[in-house]
Amino acid sequence: MHTSAPARVPAPRASDTARPGPCVLLKHGEVFLKGRNRQLFVERLHDNLRTALRGIGGSTWIKTAQNVTVLGGEVPREALVERARRVIGFNSVEPAVRVPSDLDTIVAAAVDGLSGPEYDGATFVVRARRRNKQFPLTSSRVEAQVGARVLAAIPGLRVDLTRPDVRLSVEIDHKESYVSWERLPGLSGLPVGSSGRALVLLSGGYDSPVAAHRAMRRGLACDFVHFNGAPYTNPASVYKAYALARELNRYQPPGELHVIALGKAQKQLAVAGAGRLQVVAQRRLMVRTASALAARIGGEALVTGDSLGQVASQTLANMVAVDEAATLPVLRPLLGREKQEIIDEARSIGTADVSVLPDEDCCSLLAPRRVTTRAELPHLRVLERRLDLDEVIEALLDSAQVLRPGMDDEEPAVPA
Repeated sequence: MHTSAPARVPAPRASDTARPGPCVLLKHGEVFLKGRNRQLFVERLHDNLRTALRGIGGSTWIKTAQNVTVLGGEVPREALVERARRVIGFNSVEPAVRVPSDLDTIVAAAVDGLSGPEYDGATFVVRARRRNKQFPLTSSRVEAQVGARVLAAIPGLRVDLTRPDVRLSVEIDHKESYVSWERLPGLSGLPVGSSGRALVLLSGGYDSPVAAHRAMRRGLACDFVHFNGAPYTNPASVYKAYALARELNRYQPPGELHVIALGKAQKQLAVAGAGRLQVVAQRRLMVRTASALAARIGGEALVTGDSLGQVASQTLANMVAVDEAATLPVLRPLLGREKQEIIDEARSIGTADVSVLPDEDCCSLLAPRRVTTRAELPHLRVLERRLDLDEVIEALLDSAQVLRPGMDDEEPAVPA
């Protein structure tokens, strides 16, 4: 059975003595706002970072400073950056150089970083932060001296204090300092797993993967359930669901994908006289089954890709009818989103290319020409009494297939 806590990995230890060389600064997101339990969120964030570093091909280390995590190791810095940008909970990812806390060394690192041809004629500004208040220069004096000495060493540069091309960041700690000149956006949000565990109803379209990603950014670790129309449809939708879950698992400690063949149960509903209620009745059966599955694996909520009014079955009345069948909260992160917004977000998280592939959607199987936009609960209950729902759901769960996208073929973790 799943719990919300990931497997704990012993924390890598960084040397107390500065080792000059490349590293990555990871600025904390909402974790910064937490109070007395902030350390629990940081630990979760670091657990997820270690998971993202598995199989990277070399040893790594993690060091914690005030509201920032420093990442380094015996692997290329570009690989560290790519893995760190998958981890939800960091506001920014900054390739940097780690040097002793000495002004001459800091200046040398800055000059070296800005000496490339890509910076010819660029404007820059220096921003310094002292975590070590015993450092002999104030932050403003560090900015002035570093800026002046960089200008003297690289005459082609120009200073712009308001809209510079390059923000040269200097962070001074007690025994080491960090110099960076590039800032990449992180995923922000809460560390995955800090809010509990959810089960995502994952279709092959654009909506549900984006909803899953948004749930992850609010701290929910996600498993997935995919309902296909087998034996009356081909397996294309299962392949898509696997590919989507694999892509989403890049952002979290990998969750499982449960595949449930719904086709025979859909036909039972049709034979029982569902008519225009067919789609809503199917959705009620899905959330009933998903609720029972979530109870088995430790899920605390369901997540769907519903967007209010996007299709005829997603009216407020129909959503209320579907929710009544669930035994867990049904979360809809995309409730107020327009379709184009969802598609744009799918492109940004890497799921759009999979979602656009053709498949046979189980929701269209046996669907009537006109779907009711206002399903009434008494009519749905009469329909459902014609079936033994407990028996149907038990049969669906017993026949479920469990897949592990991103886990079955993952390289072993490398100790840090």
